Amino acid sequence: MGPSRISKTKDQPGLFLGKLSVSWLIVLATALALSGCSRGGGKAARGRGPVPVVVAAAERKDMPVQVRAIGKVEPSATVSVKSRITGQLLSVHFKEGSLVRQGDLLFTIDPRPYEVALKEAQAKLARDQALASKAAADLKRYLELRSRGVVSASQLEQYQTDDKTKQAAAAASQAELENAKLNLAYCHITAPFSGPTGSILVHQGNMIKANDDNKSLVVIQRIEPSYVSFAVGERYLPEIRARMGQGRLEARATLPGQDDKPLTGELIFVDNAVDAATGTIRVKASFANRDHRLWPAQFVNVVLTLNTLTGAVVVPAQALQNGQIGDFVFVVKDDLTVDARKVALGPRRDNEAVISDGLAPGEKVVIDGHLRLVGGAKVEIKPAVSAPQGDKS
Repeated sequence: MGPSRISKTKDQPGLFLGKLSVSWLIVLATALALSGCSRGGGKAARGRGPVPVVVAAAERKDMPVQVRAIGKVEPSATVSVKSRITGQLLSVHFKEGSLVRQGDLLFTIDPRPYEVALKEAQAKLARDQALASKAAADLKRYLELRSRGVVSASQLEQYQTDDKTKQAAAAASQAELENAKLNLAYCHITAPFSGPTGSILVHQGNMIKANDDNKSLVVIQRIEPSYVSFAVGERYLPEIRARMGQGRLEARATLPGQDDKPLTGELIFVDNAVDAATGTIRVKASFANRDHRLWPAQFVNVVLTLNTLTGAVVVPAQALQNGQIGDFVFVVKDDLTVDARKVALGPRRDNEAVISDGLAPGEKVVIDGHLRLVGGAKVEIKPAVSAPQGDKS
């Protein structure tokens, strides 16, 4: 029993030392692994190459100052055609939706009652004119008799009154005849101006009332010229008014999908109040529209050219970035490092932007490859990829 206990006591330090050695080995291996990773990471960081980017040079050029908006086409005039007389609609002389010209016959109202009224007025005028002629002859005769003292003054006054009465009756009959001619003419309703017609609202055979407020025969809209109404920010109002006072202020309108075929017009109207809710003001431009490309209630893209900045510094719009410092661009320096430079923006046009402050002509700015860039990063300039010549898209 004694030796056995002594043997167990002697074995304990060896067991402890074995466990301790294993622990130290694990710690040492972990440290070496971490050290190796750290050295490997540093080499990878030091070995990272320059960032490939595409650049463009800032250039000086004339840049138009433009306002872009969505406009709505309006006809230059709209008329609801109505009848000025009462009668039966005898015939319709056009197809609904067709284009009519000024003076074209649209409707015919039964003229027979008005032809009878005209004949009656003609007969009445003939009678009254005959009576007026008789009264004038009697007055002339009595004037001669009065000069010889044959008739009294009261008799002469009676004939003078009779002559005036008959002349007035003849004049009234003449007016009735003119009115009868007008009513007969109103039986034939013509187009007041050229333009497309809408739906026919009253068809052949219906009775029509004169100047019926609740019934139009057809609606015609004049589209030569056509107007385009749109809203612009109130900050542009002073310049718009100044330019209109100096002369013609040009506006361009393009239909969706037809950007290469703009129509050119002129600003003709500025509303008399700013919309307080939106801070905009309604303006209107006139377009000749001889080819009828503009149609009422259609929406178009409008560009209003206010001014032209001469010799402005211009860069592609892709160069613009926005961050904590505000608007900025990455400028490539001579040593092929980049500088994140804050800039002040001017107006934009298509894919170009004016830099009003912060950039000089000729300086190169990054237009592609921004995602991997930070201030001071090294870059490698790559050529811009252009579309193949056969690709027209």
